[in-house]
Amino acid sequence: MRCKLVKINKLSGDATSIYSVAIDDEAETLLDKFITENIFSFKNETKDIIQRLRTIGNVTGARPQFFKLKEGAPGDGVCALYDNPKSNLRLYCIHYGNELIIVGGGGHKPKTIKALQENKKLKSENYFLKWLSAEISIRVKEKTIQFVNDHFDFEGDLDFEEYEE
Repeated sequence: MRCKLVKINKLSGDATSIYSVAIDDEAETLLDKFITENIFSFKNETKDIIQRLRTIGNVTGARPQFFKLKEGAPGDGVCALYDNPKSNLRLYCIHYGNELIIVGGGGHKPKTIKALQENKKLKSENYFLKWLSAEISIRVKEKTIQFVNDHFDFEGDLDFEEYEE
């Protein structure tokens, strides 16, 4: 599987740049798929997540308190966008300070489960972002990806290959 980081201009703003991931040259990003998968079953929650991302991008920035941090390996930045206490959705992200986030996928997380590993879809979405975060870290060290525009954007080789589930 191949993937590419794509900036989501309609959500990004002066406070934070928001990226997502396109898989195998599809026009739809993981965020788009998350919305499509959940808009009918969880309409209000999906709209709330989109509005929170828009606010993060344009008003508040990606403050750490908006995310459940440490959803991945230590230091990889994988987190979940905090939901409302009654919410059933989980959206995974990679957090790079207040200026930049990568939004991945997610899905329904029943209140009856405690660990994401108990849900095949959530586990898959989370583990993919852990892999992507590690790949980005390698490329930053190798200087094939750089943070530019005061850490608001990525520049460089944003295409990734060889992810195996």
